Amino acid sequence: MTAEVVDVPDRRRYEIRIGEEPAGFAAYVRTDDLVTFTHTEIDPAHEGRGLGGALVRGALDDVRSRGRSVLPLCPFVRNWIERHPDYADLVHRASGD
Repeated sequence: MTAEVVDVPDRRRYEIRIGEEPAGFAAYVRTDDLVTFTHTEIDPAHEGRGLGGALVRGALDDVRSRGRSVLPLCPFVRNWIERHPDYADLVHRASGD
């Protein structure tokens, strides 16, 4: 079965689903221009299968498609972006940086 990343705005998170079953999520706070990722979690039954990375990639691709930037407060999201510099342009920079 394939994994799908979906935005669930009423729960303020992106979920990665295997079929209809959520296997993990990336929680966020969203404003008009910015998505702040606060926490990422993969269900222990699904760990070790690369779902965390797939979740972050899918969420960031969605953020990019909407023209927003990200503030990666979640260490997992921050570290993933550091390992994938082609996503570094999404990171919010304070004015003057």
